[in-house]
Amino acid sequence: MTVAVFIFSLLGAMALGMPIAYSLLVCGVSLMAYMAGTGGLPAFDSQIIAQRFVDGADNFPLLAVPFFLLAGEFMNAGGLSRRIVNLAMAWVGHYRGGMGYVAVMAAIIMASLSGSAVADTAALAALLIPMMKSAGYNLNRSAGLIAAGGIIAPVIPPSIGFIIFGVAGNVSITKLFLAGIVPGVLMGLSIGIAWWWVAKRENVKPADAVPLGERLRITAQGSLALALPVLIIGGMRFGVFTPTEAAVVAAVYSFVVGMFVYRELKVSALYRLTLAAGKTTAVVMFLVAAAMVSAWLITVANIPTEVTRMLEPFMGNKTLLMFMMMVLIVIVGTALDFTPTVLILTPVLMPVVIKAGIDPVYFGVLFIMNNAIGLITPPVGTVLNVVCGVARITMDDAFKGVMPFFIAELIVLFALVFVPELVTVPLQWWMR
Repeated sequence: MTVAVFIFSLLGAMALGMPIAYSLLVCGVSLMAYMAGTGGLPAFDSQIIAQRFVDGADNFPLLAVPFFLLAGEFMNAGGLSRRIVNLAMAWVGHYRGGMGYVAVMAAIIMASLSGSAVADTAALAALLIPMMKSAGYNLNRSAGLIAAGGIIAPVIPPSIGFIIFGVAGNVSITKLFLAGIVPGVLMGLSIGIAWWWVAKRENVKPADAVPLGERLRITAQGSLALALPVLIIGGMRFGVFTPTEAAVVAAVYSFVVGMFVYRELKVSALYRLTLAAGKTTAVVMFLVAAAMVSAWLITVANIPTEVTRMLEPFMGNKTLLMFMMMVLIVIVGTALDFTPTVLILTPVLMPVVIKAGIDPVYFGVLFIMNNAIGLITPPVGTVLNVVCGVARITMDDAFKGVMPFFIAELIVLFALVFVPELVTVPLQWWMR
């Protein structure tokens, strides 16, 4: 019965048009009221809800969120993102379908700088969609490719999604960061292969090859942007700083490079950029705080045990259990945005994962990858909405364009379900 109260109170509040954060609070209040009425709790106590809400946001690792968001704002305004696109254009722009490969290469590099799918997609779309349109590429397909590339950001470190999952599931964020490198690169390779397949139909003349000397000059200009992921991953790998400290390093580094080296980051823009990062942080933190209220009551109500009992037929086979959970998350991801899905499902599924003996880091990587793919599925599809706005196309057209790349990334996801060594073996190497 508690599972029914949880589901119907959450979905009912959402159906009434409540924002996700308030729906989570309604869900928590409903669970507490039901348990107080049935003797599961001594009494309904609003002070506990307030305390859990405050405790949910009072978490040191969550400090990484505003700093990574701020770093992303500084990168886009300071010219780092544009130089990455120029670098990719210099090296792969002259191949058939070259601008598509530029989008893939730039998406992978930018994913290792920002950690925000929406921010990366917005930057890439603003830079590349006008270029691809004027070059004669199919607009829907171009927008779909950029959207599929943008969702690599939550998988390759630094990832805001891994930070939220690590806090909600009590999993090492450093291990999640390191374990996400290979799957993120595989996502990029998969959409690159899908683009090669669809680009054969494109009748677009490739750009002229850039002379080697010019390529080296452009690479040198972008080297400071390329140094940031090396700095972050290397620093965490060798224990120089934690993921939270890495976020501060990223923000300071992007500020210094944009302000004093590239000189494109203006003092007059700092307030606007800081405010934008602050607004996004406020949304994320409010969601996390509200979710922690529900998460505590989910635990008290013993909902994970009931879910485990439902999944009992699959508990003897880790691969089948992972497959079923991934299918469930794909379905949920079409209706819910990234962060709410992570916050709602993590406290429900993590006890199942632990009882089944599945590596929580491995599960976390696939869980976040799955939720990232949900960002390009209608009707919610936040990243898909971003490219629709920039390219000025409908959601239907954008989804038609993203479909080949969506399928390619799903293939990678389920390949990792059946071959977990693609995640666990590289992690063991990183952690040596």
